[in-house]
This record gives sequence, structure tokens and C-alpha cells, in this order.
Amino acid sequence: MFRTALRNVLAHKARLLMTVLAVMLGVAFVSGTLIYSDTLSSAYKSQATKSLSGVAVGVEARTYANDPDAKGLTEKQIQRIAALDGVTSVTPSVGGFAGAADRSGTLLAQGWSNVGGNFAPGKDGKDPRYTFADGHGPTASTEIALDRATADKGGYKVGDTVRVATNKPAAEYTLAGVFTTEDGAVNAGGSLVLFDNATAQKMFLEPGHYQSLTVGAKPGTDNAALAAAVKKLVPDTASTQSAAALEDEQVRMVQDATSSLTQVLLGFAGIALFVGVFLISNTFTMLVAQRTKELALMRAVGASRKQITRSVLAEAMIVGLVASVVGFVLGLGMAAAMGPLLDSMDAQMPAGDLVVGPTPLIAALAVGVLITMLAAWLPGRRAAKIPPVAAMNSVHATPNTKSLVVRNTIGAIVTAIGAGLIVLGAAQAGEGARLIIGSGAFLTLLGVIVLIPLLSRPVIGLVQPLLTRVFKVSGKLAGLNSVRNPRRTGATASALAIGLTLVTGLSVLGVTMGSAIDRSTSEQVKADYTVQMANQSQLDGSLVDAIAKAPGVTVSTPRMYGSVQTADGNLVTDGVNPEALGPVLTFKVLDGSRDSLAQGEIAVNKTYRDKYGYTLGKQLPVTYEDGKKGTLKVGAVFEDNEFLSETVMDTKALAPHYQQPMFYNVYVKMDGGASAANKQVLADATGKNPAIVMMDQNDLRNQVGGMITTLLNIMYGLLAMALVISVLGVVNTLAMSVFERQQEIGMLRAIGLDRGRVKTMIRLESVVISLFGAVVGVVLGVFIAWAIGETVKDKIPGYALELPWDRIGIFLLLAGVVGVLAAMWPARSAARLNMLSAIKAE
Repeated sequence: MFRTALRNVLAHKARLLMTVLAVMLGVAFVSGTLIYSDTLSSAYKSQATKSLSGVAVGVEARTYANDPDAKGLTEKQIQRIAALDGVTSVTPSVGGFAGAADRSGTLLAQGWSNVGGNFAPGKDGKDPRYTFADGHGPTASTEIALDRATADKGGYKVGDTVRVATNKPAAEYTLAGVFTTEDGAVNAGGSLVLFDNATAQKMFLEPGHYQSLTVGAKPGTDNAALAAAVKKLVPDTASTQSAAALEDEQVRMVQDATSSLTQVLLGFAGIALFVGVFLISNTFTMLVAQRTKELALMRAVGASRKQITRSVLAEAMIVGLVASVVGFVLGLGMAAAMGPLLDSMDAQMPAGDLVVGPTPLIAALAVGVLITMLAAWLPGRRAAKIPPVAAMNSVHATPNTKSLVVRNTIGAIVTAIGAGLIVLGAAQAGEGARLIIGSGAFLTLLGVIVLIPLLSRPVIGLVQPLLTRVFKVSGKLAGLNSVRNPRRTGATASALAIGLTLVTGLSVLGVTMGSAIDRSTSEQVKADYTVQMANQSQLDGSLVDAIAKAPGVTVSTPRMYGSVQTADGNLVTDGVNPEALGPVLTFKVLDGSRDSLAQGEIAVNKTYRDKYGYTLGKQLPVTYEDGKKGTLKVGAVFEDNEFLSETVMDTKALAPHYQQPMFYNVYVKMDGGASAANKQVLADATGKNPAIVMMDQNDLRNQVGGMITTLLNIMYGLLAMALVISVLGVVNTLAMSVFERQQEIGMLRAIGLDRGRVKTMIRLESVVISLFGAVVGVVLGVFIAWAIGETVKDKIPGYALELPWDRIGIFLLLAGVVGVLAAMWPARSAARLNMLSAIKAE
């Protein structure tokens, strides 16, 4: 039976090619993802090992500007550590955001990857973390050093003047040296600017203090014991770890950081394989149907049902094995291409040699072979049921009415349960509701897939008169052929339905959320400009003052982040300029007066008033960040605003309780509104700091909505693979359908249907099946998107379901195009059949 299976595979190479391609793509995604994940983990581990070379103990101190007990590590503590037995070196660190600009004033790396640090030379005048290829480390407040990649990118050489951006007004420094390092941020494509010790302390923390340190020890030193000794000399706010623990911690952090990417990619691989199941099942179903006589003869000469089933499964195993091997090789290529692809998207990933372990290979073989055999099991089981008497009948067996009734009943029940769960989830809120909707969506999709053969007749029947009217005989035959074998039509349309369900659902949610955010931004932010750091870190108070004093600024307010402790817990509050509420930020007062803020009172939003009973006039005993106690009176209740926290205070009342107030945005209204001249005025006020962005209304909307657009584009790209597999399914179905209908096509040609109309018939059949699947997918996608939207609409102001008719139209148009393209080869094959040979075919 195995030899028979092998012979059948070799005899049907062309027909099984599409199945091989479908499995191959899914396997490539799985193996490629696992290989890249292992490669990334290995690269990070290697990087961690290199960066910790010579380190015996590491100390990390909690530093918080407004906490007197969290000021980091002092010089005296470092000297005590250096005096411990076995210690050969102590290298203290302090750092934060700093970015070098090129000669045109643009940052040389993305916001989050711009890092500044201190040059901490030992007794030999060298800092073991850096190797200088040119020049020397900074020794004065006017000097800096740059990593080699950043210096080359900016075209800088030792002695050049470099503009450096921090959260203060930008300043210019002399480049004293260029270095290489094993620093993770630099190796991942970031930049590193080194300042002399005193300058870095003043810039990032405070004089005489450090955020962390590394300790070098003599060979043979017990690192764990040394770590315990160091721990006794540092404050309780600092954590101490041995080098081995530090490396393990870095590897764990890497695994956590990369697990999300791995899960997303594996999720889409699963979708591709799920879609491929229908193609595989459809292929084997048709192969079995076309070999009815052969299989029945095998039964007649003594083959048992189990042997027939095992024969079909053996064919599937061979196909799955071939697809898995090819898919694994393709996965290697995908893994190798992931690094350059992510680099082009400015993603910070370290480089490393490709790591090919046994797990991806085993997973590729297991997934490919098992998925193929699973999909072929049902056709194999059907093949085993073919009675020997069918060998005497040249007509292929057709599904009986009973099997279709059972199928439709099961499909209806599963669909009803799934739809019920979706509606139930939509009526609730939170993560639990979305989990219910996800389960319901899966069941609904399965149920509809089971019901698709039943749905195909009435849905396709609606367009059949149009096909007949426009395309005459070819149109009528195409419509009849589309519903002749509902199971085949359903299996072919299912793949497209799954892909379009996901794409439509994501599109509806993305467009609806984008529109809601766009509306809320336009309605709630009235400022001409929103000024903030490129990496969204906090602005220095000197910048806030400089912006407020800039020529042409009529009114401005910083948004200061703060909090106070109440009997109900921690209460987040924003510090603002009360006069700016209204002109720059929408502040709709529901009760009380905005003027109460200037009198030291607090305003709460409607949600918090209803939740905690913070009604107008209520006295709130509070404890400020600096430990001081006081009482705040609720002077106003305002409508919830996405750009304001739950409570609002005057900055003048909140800022004195912080040593370093945390400002994240400045909203500005200017004479003449948003213009190039006014934007330049603000840039000049910030010292032409390239790390600061001035966003007008359009920029702000694009920033908030841009994340949704980017996410959608990534999803579209990943889901395209599922659609490619769907296309393969349409091609496969039509090709095998043409082979099965050779005699019929020969008869049509004999009675006068010319080649052109034969091609038209096949193309129309393909387009009808593709559009049918697309319509089912669009309807399901909209339904699921509506349900998910119901669970989040309370958290997104102005949320209202919006159908992107233009995109839906494009999806349907693409489905039609898919139908036309998928039919090219089968239609050409059908038109070129020799009518006499076809008439004699069985």
C-alpha cells in the first residue's frame, strides 16, 4: 500500500504542487520564527557576556529626583567598596537621554536609542567599558566622546563641534574622542554620548551621585560572597547581583522582550496553516473522488478499509514531508532576512550568526506532516467507505443527502453558539469580554465554514441571473458549475473567507478607532503647538519657561505629572496653567468654576466624582510627594478629557512639592496660529534642540493615529500570506475541476462552445467562488469588529462604529482579481483540451 501511495503521489505531482506550497509557507513561517528567535536570544546572550566581561558584581540603585532616599550611590560608598578584599576596580555609571545631531540638526539615531553616559577613568586614565580608536575620553565640561558608528554616520572627526540634545536647551561640544564598546544600545543601532564625570552627574542626577556601578575582582574571588559584602555597603534602595545573576537577568529580560514578537509571528503562521488545512483537505477530497474506480477495485481485490485510509494518509505524509523540508529551507532564508528587515524599520536588534537548533527542525517536520495528515484524514476515511460495487460504475461518487443534512445541522449549532458568545461578550466589558468574543469568533468562523456549502446555493443563485444576462451561455454554465459541488465550492471559498474575516475586522476596528482619536484630538486640543521630547521623556523646567517667554506666545501651559495620596489611594493629578484651560485644552466645567484652580483648589473629572463621591466642595485630606500634608477642596467637576488626568491642579500649587517637577508636554497658543515662522520661534526658544518636536494639530493627529496605521500595515502584510494560500486553493480547485470535467468540456466544445467562451466560463466560475468567500469574510469581519468595539467604546471618547466602505470595496475588488488570476492556468488548460480525447475521458 505504501508503494501504491508513492506511485499516486508521483502520478499527481502537478495537482499536489499547490498543497505543497500551502504547507511550505506555513512551515517556513514557523521554522523561520523559531530560528530567528533562537538567533536573537543567542545574540543578546553573547552581547550580555561581552558587556559583563571582567565584571564580578553589579549594583543598580533606584534613583528618583523627588525622593530624598533614592539619590543613587555616593562617592564615599564607592570608596568603601573599592577597599574590599579582592576588588580590583569599581566603575560607577550615571546616564540618561542625550543625542548627537548631524550637521543639519537632525538626531543621528531614533529618540529611544539616544543615550548619554559618563566617562569614568580609573587610575590608569582609562574606562574599561570603552576602547578609544581616536582621541581620548572627555576631561572637561566642553568635551564629549562619540561611539564609532554615530561619529561615522555624522561625518565627525576629533576636534569637530557637535550639537548635543538633552531635555534642556541644546548645547555644542568639542569632540574629544571616538570609541568602540560592547554597550547593548550601541550594538543594536543606538548612539552613545560620553560626558566627563562631573558634567554627566549634574546633567542626569546630581553632583557626587551615581545610578549604578560594576565591580571587578581578582581571579578566584567568590563573586557571591563579594556581592554579599558589597550589599552591606550600599543603601536599601540598591540591588546587588553577581555577574552570573546579572547575565541570567539580562537573558530573561531578552526572552521577555522577544517573546511577544515570536508569539505574533507564530500566531500568523497558525492562521496560514489553518487556511492551508482547507486547501489540503479539498485537494485530497478531489483526488479521492477522481480515483473512485481505482479505490473500489482495490477493495474488490482484497484491500481493507484501514489499508485504503492508511494509503491516503501515506500520500499525505509524503507530501507533508516534502513540504516541511522545503519550508524549513525557506524558513532559514526568512530568518536570515529578518535582521536586515528590522534594521530597515529602525528596530534595535543585535546582530549575530544564524542559530539553527534541533527545535525548529523538529517543529517544521511535526507541523508540516501532522497538519497535512490531519487534513487528509477525513478524505481518507471517505475513501475507505467506497463499496467495491462502485468499481463497476464510471460515475464518481457524490455526497449523499444524509451527510449534507448532518453537516448543516452541526454547522448551524456551532454558528449559533459562536454568535451567542459574541453578543454576550459585546454586552460586557474588560479583558474577559474580549476573551468571550474571541472564543465566539472562532466558533462562528468554524460554524460558517461548515455551513458554506449550504450558503453557496442561495448566495450564488442571487447573481446567477446577472451572469446569464451579461455573459449568456458562459455565464449560465459558470453559475451552475459553482453550485454543482457545494462541498468543493465551500472548501475553496473558506480559505478566502478566513483571510477576509481577519483583514476586514482589523480594518473596521482600526478605521473606527482612528476616526475617534482624530475627533477627540481636534475637539480636546485647541493649542497651535504641542511641544515634547522626541522620546516622550520629561522636559526640563528651563525649557518650559523658555517656551512660555517666546515671542508671539499668547498663552501656554505645561502638563506636569504628579500625584497625591488620599484615603482612596494614589490620585494622579496634572499640574496646569488655569488660564490656558479653554484656549489650549478643552475644559468643559460641569459643576463649579475653573477660577477655583487659581485659588489652590482641585478639579476632578466626572468619572472620579461618580466613583469616589468627590462632589463640589468636598474636602480631601492629602499627602504630597514630599511628605507634606494638606487639604484640597474640590472646586470644579469637568467632563472627561483624554489629554488630562482624573484630577487637575494649578502648577503653582503642585510644583513646590517636587524637587524636579516632571513636565511631559507644553501646549502653546501663538499670534497668527500655526505657521513656519512661529514654529521656528519655538525652535529658537529651545536652543534649536533636535530632540524636541513641535507638533501642530495635524502632526498630533498623525502621531496618535500613526501607531494604528503602522499596526494595520504590519497586520495586512502578515495576513497577505493567508490570502496567498487562499489563491493557491482557488487555482488548485479549478485545475482539478477542469481535469474532472474533461468529458463535459469536450462535449461543450463539440456542440459549439468555442475556446474563448470556455475560458470565460472557467474565469467566471473562479470569480464567483472568490467573491462568495470574500462576502462571507467581510460580513463576519464587520460583525466581530462591532462586538470588540462594544467592549472598548467607553474608554475611547467619541467611539462610533465606522465602516470603511472604500477598503471593503477594495477587498471585494481584489477578490475578483484573485478569481481572474487564479483561473488563468485552469482556463487555458480547459480551452486547449482536444475535444475528441476529452469526450473519451473518464
